[in-house]
Amino acid sequence: MIMHSLLIFIFLNINNFFSSDIQNTSWVLESDDDFELRIYSDKFFTVVRYDNNNIFISTSGGIFSTDNGYYELLEYNSLDSSLVGDTLFYSNVNIEAINGKEYLKIDDKIFSKNIEKSQLSGSWLMSGIERRGEMRMRDVNKPRKTMKILAGNRFQWIAYDISKKGFYGSGGGTYSTKNGKYVENIEFFSRDKETVGKSLEFDFEIKEGDWHHRGFSSKGDPKYEIWTKRRK
Repeated sequence: MIMHSLLIFIFLNINNFFSSDIQNTSWVLESDDDFELRIYSDKFFTVVRYDNNNIFISTSGGIFSTDNGYYELLEYNSLDSSLVGDTLFYSNVNIEAINGKEYLKIDDKIFSKNIEKSQLSGSWLMSGIERRGEMRMRDVNKPRKTMKILAGNRFQWIAYDISKKGFYGSGGGTYSTKNGKYVENIEFFSRDKETVGKSLEFDFEIKEGDWHHRGFSSKGDPKYEIWTKRRK
């Protein structure tokens, strides 16, 4: 009985350790043909693949959990919408440190950690956008979402609808924050490959917990957006 309790204690502590290590991180797997990027916030994640020419291939994501193992609940899947709502269980997931560098192992895949840290890490939902000088607010609890996940110097936004299992677009790359400036360097974009390679600079600030940023879109149009931290 004592040994059984000890094993449960050890198992739970391993899960807690893994959970804290994976939150607000990003990991990349680079092959000869493509890149696979994973970004995690506190309980949300996204996975994206794009080739060596920065052509978007696919993306999927949703909610992850490390309770009693590691599993993912899909909210979107650009290749197969029928998988939305499914729960994927993985039996072989762990983080290892080798020669001072951390690696995430998921079954037969090994991802290296992006070590840079910066502001704005987490999952954010677009809650407001200015159009023709008027700020239009959105209900972030509706199934139709535009979500942006940032961690480890990597970002990705995804437009999707959980109830309709719809995927409407995604883009991402690297980002930086310094002296009130937020800069996105676009490495992939599902809608317009001509946008890839551009850098977009915005003025940003946090107001009452929300992320406000102003600047110009990839087409040169003025942009003012408000993003709210995702809670559920």
